[in-house]
Amino acid sequence: MADRGCALEAVPLPAEVRESLAELELELSEGDITQKGYEKKRAKLLARYIPLIQGVDPSLQAENRIPGPSQTTAVAPKQQKPRPTNSRDERFRSDVHTEAVQAALAKYKERKMPMPSKRRSVLVHSSVETYTPPDTSSASEDEGSLRRPGRLTSTPLQSHSNVEPWLDRVIQGSSTSSSASSTSSHPGGRPAAAPSAAAATLTGPVAHAHIGVPVNSRVSSKIQQLLNTLKRPKRPPLKEFFVDDFEELLEVQQPDPNQPKPEGSQTAVLKGEPLAVGTAWPPSLLAALQRWGTTQPKAPCLTALDTAGKAIYTLTYGKLWSRSLKLAYTLLNKLTSKNEPLLKPGDRVALVFPNSDPVMFMVGFYGCLLAELVPVPIEVPLTRKDAGSQQVGFLLGSCGVALALTTDACQKGLPKAQTGEVAAFKGWPPLAWLVIDGKHLTKPPKDWHPPARDAGAGTAYIEYKTSKEGSTVGVTVSHASLLAQCRALTQACGYSEAETLTNVLDFKRDAGLWHGVLTSVMNRMHVVSIPYALMKVNPLSWIQKVCSYKARAALVKSRDMHWSLLAQRGQRDVSLSSLRMLIVADGANPWSISSCDAFLNVFQSRGLRPEVICPCASSPEALTVAIRRPPDLGGPPPRKAVLSMSGLSFGVIRVDTEEKLSVLTVQDVGQVLPGADVCVVKVEGTPYLCKTDEVGEICVNSSATGTAYYGLLGITKSVFETVPVTAGGAPVSDRPFTRTGLLGFIGPDNLVFVVGKLDGLMVVGVRRHNADDIVATALAVEPMKFVYRGRIAVFSVTVLHDDRIVLVAEQRPDASEEDSFQWMSRVLQAIDSIHQVGVYCLALVPANTLPKAPLGGIHISETKQRFLEGMLHPCNVLMCPHTCVTNLPKPRQKQPEVGPASMIVGNLVAGKRIAQASGRELAHLEDSDQARKFLFLPDVLQWRAHTTPDHPLFLLLNAKGTVTSTATCVQLHKRAERVAAALMEKARLSVGDHVALVYPPGVDLIAAFYGCLYCGCVPVTVRPPHPQNLATTLPTVKMIVEVSKSACVLTTQAIMRLLKSKDAAAAVDVRTWPTILDTDDIPKKKVASIFRPPSPDLLAYLDFSVSTTGILAGVKMSHAATSALCRSIKLQCELYPSRQIAICLDPYCGLGFALWCLCSVYSGHQSVLVPPLELESNVSLWLSAVSQYKARVTFCSYSVMEMCTKGLGAQTGVLRTKGVNLSCVRTCMVVAEERPRIALTQSFSKLFKDLGLPARAVSTTFGCRVNVAICLQPNRLGKLAEQGTAGPDPTTVYVDMRALRHDRVRLVERGSPHSLPLTESGKILPGVKVIIAHTETKGPLGDSHLGEIWVSSPHNATGYYTVYGEEALHADHFSARLSFGDTQTIWARTGYLGFLRRTELTDASGERHDALYVVGSLDETLELRGMRYHPIDIETSVVRAHRSIAECAVFTWTNLLVVVVELDGLEQDALDLVALVTNVVLEEHHLVVGVVVIVDPGVIPINSRGEKQRMHLRDGFLADQLDPIYVAYNM
Repeated sequence: MADRGCALEAVPLPAEVRESLAELELELSEGDITQKGYEKKRAKLLARYIPLIQGVDPSLQAENRIPGPSQTTAVAPKQQKPRPTNSRDERFRSDVHTEAVQAALAKYKERKMPMPSKRRSVLVHSSVETYTPPDTSSASEDEGSLRRPGRLTSTPLQSHSNVEPWLDRVIQGSSTSSSASSTSSHPGGRPAAAPSAAAATLTGPVAHAHIGVPVNSRVSSKIQQLLNTLKRPKRPPLKEFFVDDFEELLEVQQPDPNQPKPEGSQTAVLKGEPLAVGTAWPPSLLAALQRWGTTQPKAPCLTALDTAGKAIYTLTYGKLWSRSLKLAYTLLNKLTSKNEPLLKPGDRVALVFPNSDPVMFMVGFYGCLLAELVPVPIEVPLTRKDAGSQQVGFLLGSCGVALALTTDACQKGLPKAQTGEVAAFKGWPPLAWLVIDGKHLTKPPKDWHPPARDAGAGTAYIEYKTSKEGSTVGVTVSHASLLAQCRALTQACGYSEAETLTNVLDFKRDAGLWHGVLTSVMNRMHVVSIPYALMKVNPLSWIQKVCSYKARAALVKSRDMHWSLLAQRGQRDVSLSSLRMLIVADGANPWSISSCDAFLNVFQSRGLRPEVICPCASSPEALTVAIRRPPDLGGPPPRKAVLSMSGLSFGVIRVDTEEKLSVLTVQDVGQVLPGADVCVVKVEGTPYLCKTDEVGEICVNSSATGTAYYGLLGITKSVFETVPVTAGGAPVSDRPFTRTGLLGFIGPDNLVFVVGKLDGLMVVGVRRHNADDIVATALAVEPMKFVYRGRIAVFSVTVLHDDRIVLVAEQRPDASEEDSFQWMSRVLQAIDSIHQVGVYCLALVPANTLPKAPLGGIHISETKQRFLEGMLHPCNVLMCPHTCVTNLPKPRQKQPEVGPASMIVGNLVAGKRIAQASGRELAHLEDSDQARKFLFLPDVLQWRAHTTPDHPLFLLLNAKGTVTSTATCVQLHKRAERVAAALMEKARLSVGDHVALVYPPGVDLIAAFYGCLYCGCVPVTVRPPHPQNLATTLPTVKMIVEVSKSACVLTTQAIMRLLKSKDAAAAVDVRTWPTILDTDDIPKKKVASIFRPPSPDLLAYLDFSVSTTGILAGVKMSHAATSALCRSIKLQCELYPSRQIAICLDPYCGLGFALWCLCSVYSGHQSVLVPPLELESNVSLWLSAVSQYKARVTFCSYSVMEMCTKGLGAQTGVLRTKGVNLSCVRTCMVVAEERPRIALTQSFSKLFKDLGLPARAVSTTFGCRVNVAICLQPNRLGKLAEQGTAGPDPTTVYVDMRALRHDRVRLVERGSPHSLPLTESGKILPGVKVIIAHTETKGPLGDSHLGEIWVSSPHNATGYYTVYGEEALHADHFSARLSFGDTQTIWARTGYLGFLRRTELTDASGERHDALYVVGSLDETLELRGMRYHPIDIETSVVRAHRSIAECAVFTWTNLLVVVVELDGLEQDALDLVALVTNVVLEEHHLVVGVVVIVDPGVIPINSRGEKQRMHLRDGFLADQLDPIYVAYNM
C-alpha cells in the first residue's frame, strides 16, 4: 500500500486526476465500491502514467515509506446530502491508522471469544454454537513485541540538529497523494461454523485444554465449550510465591527495566516574539467598541444566518454600541429588588443564549462589560435534568449569579413550572430572568455614561470549563488579560480592519469567543456566524459563505472540515482562494492532522493554498496557547512527527522505526503567542522542566491567560498555576505559569506539538494512554458497519487501585448481535495490539442514548457517572478483568502443616486455652423422676393420656388464623393406636420396618409418627410433593422412600391420589411404590399391646434431609438420643405443661421436626402450630398467632422472618390497629443450620419494635445433621431467671474477612475495613460438649482459632442411614477422635467452620461464658486462589452493588467463579449489573468473576429453612435450564 502511494508521488499527476483518485478512495472507504471495482477504475485513471511509475528508482520508494498522514485520504459517501450516520467521528480519521488496525487484527486471525447469551425478549438471540473458541497460541507473540530490543535504539531528541530523521518536513503539495484504505474486513471475517461444539474445542493446538476438565454428562455442550474457551489463560500466569497470609498486598507493578527513558538535555523556557510596540492599540476593548460605534456606525459587525443559510440580520457597530448601552443602563438602573438596585458593579450575570443567536449574545456580553458586570456564558438548559446541568448550577451558585439574560424566543422555549415561570433546574440557584430584546430595554438619558474604566485586573468575564470528573468550574479572565489576548491574536493572525471572518465555532466560549466576539471588535472586523444547526443541514455552508463573502479568515474545527469533505462532490463552483488563514481550533487533537490533510487534498484544486491551514492549540485556563502562522506572517514551514505509541505511553518521544503499526502522527500547532513564555513540565509530582525527548504538560506565562478558577483559591494554587523548576530546583520565573492541561513537547523551529490532553489521560500500571488515541483505534475497526455516528466514549474507572479502561459505543440500530460481538472482540484485539493495554469493560448502548454535550458530542463525565451507578443500560457488555487486572494479591501457598502436638504446645506457650465449651451438666438438673421413669416417648404419651387426658397439646392454624384441628393427650394417644393397628393388620408390617409418612403439616403427621412407635416401626417423615410442581418435587419423595427402604407409605387420601395420578406417572415409575395406606378413615381399633423397645439404643426414627450442597442423607436417631434431645430442649427453654409456644417451622427434619412432634409430648406444653406455607396467603398469620395466644416462646426460620420483614414492612400500623401486640414474647428463636444472619434479625427486631417486640427477644440457634440442637438461646424467663441463673445475652464480634480466607480469626473494631460481624449462635444445650478441631490434622485448636466444630452429647445422632455404601465417606462424621490431647472422647463432626471465644461475661454457674461462633459450612466453601471463601460473603457484597439486585448466589465451576443475580427491575437494565458485580467482587474479595448470570426473581432455589441451594443452581446452570436474561462471560 505504501509503495502504491509513494510511487505516485514520484510522478507529478495533474490536479483533476488527483481529485478523481481521492474520490475513488472515498468510495472505497465508504464501502460504496468493491476493492475489485476500485482497482479497475484506478488502473484506468493511471494508465497513461504507468510506464513512468514502473521506472521509479526502488530506493526512492523505500525512503518514502514512512506511513505518515501525508498519505491519508478523506472519507466521503456518494450522494450530495451528508450522510452523518455513516461518517466516522471526524476527530479521529486516519487511514494509516485504519491499516495499522487491520494489520493488527490480521495477526490475531480468527481468535474468537465466547459470545454472551441473551434472552430473546431482550434482543434477537444468535447462536453461540457457531463460535469456535479462541486460539490463544498467538498471545505470546504479541507479548514479545512489547519488548523488542530494536525499540530502544531509536534516536532520542538531543538537539535540534539531529531531529530531522523523525520529523518529516512537509513538502507543500506532496500531501495530495493518497493511499488505499483497507477498511474492507480482512479475509475470512466470519467465523466458520464449527461442525459440532465438541469437535470445535478439540481442534488445533488447543486440545490440551481438555485435560483435567471433568465433562459431566449433564453439562450442556454449549457450556462445556465455553469452559474450555475460558480456561485458557491469555496472559502468562502470575509468578507463584508466598506472601505472609495477612498482608494480602496488591502487586505493585514494577517498572520494566527495559522501558525507554528520556535521554535528551533539559528544555528551557521558550519565549514568544514580543508584542508589537508602536501600534496604536486602543486602551481597552470597550474603548475600541465606542470608537467604532461612533465613528463607523454603518460598518457590519456580525451577520447571523438561519438554518437555510440566509442572512437574517446584520448587526452594525453603531447598533451594537447603542443596544449595549441601553442594556447596561437597564441593568444598572431599572432592576430593583426590595427598593435596592438588583445589581451592583462586579456582580455576575448568566448569559443564556442559543447557538443560533449570536447577535443577542454579543449585545448581552458587551452590555454587561459596559455596566461593569461579569458575564458568565452558559449553555441553554433544554430539560430539567440535562447532562451536567447540576454542575452548571453549582457554578452559578458559587459565582453568586442571581440574574440570567436571554432572548424572548429562548425564554419561551425553556421548561416552565406550573406558575408559568421558568422552571428551577436541578441544582441551580434561584434566578431572575431578563429578556433583552429591544422592547424590554430602556433608552439611557443623554447625559448618562457607562461606568466602565480602562483595562485592569478586575474580572471581565467567566468562562466555564468541565473537568474530567464532571465538575464545572469558572475560569476568570481579567480586563487586562482580555485586552492582551485580543492584541496577541491580532498580531499572530495579522488581523486588519474590516476583514471578514467566518466562524463555525460556539461563540460563547473558547476560540469562537476570542476570535469571533472579542478580537473581531477590536479590529472592526465583520464576522459571519454559522450556526451548528445549519452545519448539520448543509456541511458545506461555511465554505459557501467563505466564497460568497470573500472571507479572509475562517474559524473551524476538524469536524467541520471532515463534514464538508463528505458533502463536497459535484460542488465545482466553490473557491477558497480568498482565505489567507483557515484556523483549525482543535489542532491540539492529535487526530486533527488527518482532517487537515484530507481537506487540503480535495480543496487544493479549489484555490485552497496549503500554507493557509493554521492549526492552533488552546485551553480554558491559558486561552490560546499556540497557533501556526502563514509564512507571510513569519511562520516557519509546518512539520509533522511520526511517534511510537509505546514510547509515548512511557512519556518519551521516539521515532518509530520498525513497528509501523502503533504510531501516532502529529502536526505542529505553530508557535507560541506573542508576549508569552512557554515551558514543558513533568506531569506528576514536582513541576521539573522536561528533557527535550520527554512528553510533559505545556505551561504558559503571559499577560493573556486566565487568572484563576473563580472562588476556588486552593485549586487555583494547586491545579491552575504552577511554578516550574529546573533540575536543580530553581524556579524558572518569579511569576507562576498557567497549566494548560495539554501534553506535548517543543520540536524544532520552536514549534509546539501536542500529543494529548491531561483530561483524557489514563494511567494503567506505569504507562499512560490517551483516551482519544483509543477512540481512534476503536473507530478504525470496521466503523461504517457498526458504530452509530462514530459515537464512542473512553474513560477510566479505578478498580483495585489502578485505572481500568472502559469503552462505551453507540451501536447502529440495525446491528445484529453477531455484528456487535464480532466488533467488540476485534476492538479488544486491536487495542491490545496497538496500545498494548487491556480494555476492562466494553459496553454497547443503543443509538442516541449516551448523554450529549451541548454541541452534540458525548458528555464523558456523565457517561462515566452512569456507568458507575449502573444507569447506562447497555445492550451488550464484554468485561475482560482476567487480562487487565494483573495486580491481584499472590495466590496463597499452603505451608507444610504444623503438627497437632506442636499446635497444642504453641497454644500453651502463648497462654491460649484449648477451645472447648459445654452446656450445663445434665446430672444436676433432673427436675423430676420423669426422665428416669420414661426413657421412651411412647411411654410418656401413654402416661400423659392417663394422668392429664384432656390437657391440650396441639393447635393447628390455617391461613385465616382459625384452628383447624386440635389434639389433647388422650386424643393423640387414641389416634396413634388406630394407626398402629392399621399398620399391623392392613399393611402387615413387623417390628423394625420403615414407614414413610407423607403428610402436610398437621396433627395427622404427629399421630402417624406415634402410631409407628406404638407398633415398633421406624417412621420417616417426608415432605409431600407439590401438586403444581410434580416434575421436580415428586422424584425427591420417591428417592427418600426408596433410599430409606420404607415398606409402607402412610398419607392422606388426597396425596394418595396424587401419588398414583397420571401426572405422577410422567415424573416417576408409579408401579414401584410400596403399600400406600391412607389414614383418613381407618377403623377405631386398639392395639393388643404397645411395643416397648428392648434397648434404649434401638432406632426410633430416621431424619432425612437434603443438605445445601444437594446431598440427600438420612440420620439415625435412637430412642435414647430422642429422649435426651427432648430433655435438653426442655431444660434449656424451661418448658412446662402450663406453657404455650408458637412454632412456625416445617415439621419434616431437624429441629423443626423435634419441636413439632417430640417436645410437646415430652414436656407437656401446648404447641400452636403455624405451617409456614400458610404465610404465603397471609403474611401476618404467625405474628397474629403469637399475639393472640400470648406465646412467650416462639420458633421460626429465616425464610419466615424474611417474609415478615418484606411483606409487613409497611403494615405495622395496620397490625397495631388489629390489636397485634408482641410484648408477650420473651424469646423468638430462629432455627438454622448456618451462620446467623445478623442484618435480617436486626431489621426484624427494629421493624416489630413498634408492635412491642422486646429488643433482645430475637436469638439464633444452631444445629446440623449430626446433632439437630447444639445451641439454643432462650431469654431470661421462669424459675431460673428469678434465681439469676440464665446465661448472658449473645455477643457480636467483628472479624477480618481477609483473615478468614486464610482460616484465621482476627478480631477487629466495628466499622474497620473488611470487617465482618458474627453473632454467637446461642447458648450450648445442657449435656452438649463442643470442641474446635483442625480441619486437616484433627488436632484441637486454641481459643479464637478457626476450625471445624465437633460435638459430643447424649442426643447426637447415631450415624448415617444410607444405601449407597458411601458410608466410608462419612464414617468419621459420627465417631471422630482427636489426633492429640483427649483422644478418648468420641465426637461427631458437624462439617461447619467456627471458633469458640471466652468472653468477659459469666454463665449461670458463675464461670466465664464461652461463645460459639459459626462461620459457615465446610462443604459450601469455595477454594479460590489458595484461599477459602464463604459464598455468603461474596453474595452480601454483590447484593449491595445495585438496588435492582434482589438476590444472589455464587458457586465455582472448575476454576471459574460464577455469580447468579436475580434482577428486580426492567430487563433492559440487566446489563448494568455485569460491570458492577465484577467491580465489587474484585474490590472487596480480590476475585475475578468468570461468569455473571442474570435471571428473573425466584430462580435461585431455596429450601424450607431459607437456605440457598447453590448446587441445584449450579446443576441448572450447567444443564442450561435457568432461562437467563443475560449471561456474560468475563474474558
